[in-house]
Amino acid sequence: MADYLPKFKPGQSVTFTASADVTGGRLVAITGNRTVGPAGADSAAVVGVAGFDAKAGERVTVFTRAGGVHPLTANGAIAAGAQVSSAASGKVQTIGTTTNPIGLALEAAAADNDVIDVLFV
Repeated sequence: MADYLPKFKPGQSVTFTASADVTGGRLVAITGNRTVGPAGADSAAVVGVAGFDAKAGERVTVFTRAGGVHPLTANGAIAAGAQVSSAASGKVQTIGTTTNPIGLALEAAAADNDVIDVLFV
């Protein structure tokens, strides 16, 4: 058997091409072959967090979902300890009726655009 090494290891950043404008610090989802765009509400394709702003067609570093704690932008009130899923524009929301949890809120958000720490699961 030939030697094998993984292409990327858990927790490492991975470079993708932005298929649409992305905002650094927001969730991104797979949109095609090695491309990402802003994660939509309850996306099952969330791959991680954009490392910086990137325009469509530009390369963007993504910090993958292999665990870790990330400061993410809330789309409204979220209780500490609540499971969260992706929301529109790459934000996070309380899981509610969604079906694709991405993490656990480690602190509360009082309103839209509050930034809270989220543990990826």
